Amino acid sequence: MWDKIDFQIQKFRENISNNAVKLRKQVREGFFKFQPFSKRQIQVFSWWLPSSGVSSAEGIIADGAIRSGKTLCMSLSFVVWAMDSFDGNNFAVCGKTIGSLRRNVMFWLRLMLRSRGYTVQDKRSDNLMVVRRNGKINYFYLFGGKDERSQDLIQGITLAGAFFDEVALMPESFVNQATARCSVTGSKFWFNCNPEGPQHWFYTGWILKRKERRILYLHFTMEDNLSLSEQIKERYRNQYTGVFYDRYIRGLWVVAEGRVYPMFTDNSDRYILRGTTQGMDGQFYVSIDYGTVNPTAMQLWLVRGKEAIMLKEYYFNSRKEGHQKTDEEYYSDLEEFTAGYYIRKIIVDPSAASFIETIRRHRKYSVWEAENSVLDGIRVTASLLTGGVIKIHESCKDTIREFGLYRWDEKKKSDTVLKENDHAMDAMRYFCYTVLAREFRWAEWRR
Repeated sequence: MWDKIDFQIQKFRENISNNAVKLRKQVREGFFKFQPFSKRQIQVFSWWLPSSGVSSAEGIIADGAIRSGKTLCMSLSFVVWAMDSFDGNNFAVCGKTIGSLRRNVMFWLRLMLRSRGYTVQDKRSDNLMVVRRNGKINYFYLFGGKDERSQDLIQGITLAGAFFDEVALMPESFVNQATARCSVTGSKFWFNCNPEGPQHWFYTGWILKRKERRILYLHFTMEDNLSLSEQIKERYRNQYTGVFYDRYIRGLWVVAEGRVYPMFTDNSDRYILRGTTQGMDGQFYVSIDYGTVNPTAMQLWLVRGKEAIMLKEYYFNSRKEGHQKTDEEYYSDLEEFTAGYYIRKIIVDPSAASFIETIRRHRKYSVWEAENSVLDGIRVTASLLTGGVIKIHESCKDTIREFGLYRWDEKKKSDTVLKENDHAMDAMRYFCYTVLAREFRWAEWRR
């Protein structure tokens, strides 16, 4: 028996090795299989040509649905335009972070360029891609625009063009600084993004003012990506609901209003688990939103297969109870709450530094600081709910109560949730975004 197992392991290793060699060869030789292009994608590839009739535009905006083929055609067309129009110039390729830019854009861009006969040199330490063809050479610098300080990174450079991937996720100051650096005659701007709210700075300042800015505007849907099968498109349609469906599937710049999780109903067996949980087994986690004056919420989660169940909750409201608890008292409550379960991880509100230190000092649990990207976390949680992945046991009364009260703040221009009735909701979001989307790599719910 063991000889057979050893043989299977050896064959598995050989397959991995052979596949790795094949992939490295494809990357080195620039292997990339192009699919047929849609009318919208062809417009992106050709708009800057003199025969297009719109080549005098100062730039292009491509917005719309996810998986609509925007990034692929925009990034490739940007470099082809740059190599056709300039020699010996600098260009900016911008993403929210360098990591996301390399993962989502640059890997595939290098393959496409090499498959079209371009010579590409990647200087990772300098965040620079050097491209050569037909005696021309140009320099494409990578920039991350994640916060207001990012504008400092791009100051001083002279650019002949800039490409912004997911521009709606970048601060306005960074984009303004980058576009101001495009001072070479003939320089152009290239933007692509998925929609946000209608008060977003990019929508009001660029899309609505595209005529006066002399910008070509193209709206994409999933139908513009001819490589997607109908089955895959239907999967994405079923993945989102509410404001996220309108933005990511319909490609609309709409306001977030009403309940944050409108799909959840407390009388539906799709979301509520009834009856006993005794004997249920799998991997157990606890997520915690910590408060001193505000309530503290703890949730015990069971993960089995591709299902996550909130088995029970702890909810202490110091205002209602008339007294506050110390970190040690909350830790004692945590031990009592988890008695009889082997807890793989405790996921805690990252701002609760003293409580996290208390848990670590006792050396009983492994604790993580939760990923606290609010909007991305809400989007992931909503997708998991819509997909039937999450169930809440009927005993979790405070969590079920908060589902009906957790709402968008419609008075704010940006997407903001009301900071009330959100403690169980925050604990749930920490678990979904930190564990289900990261540790279990259910990546189809991560953007």
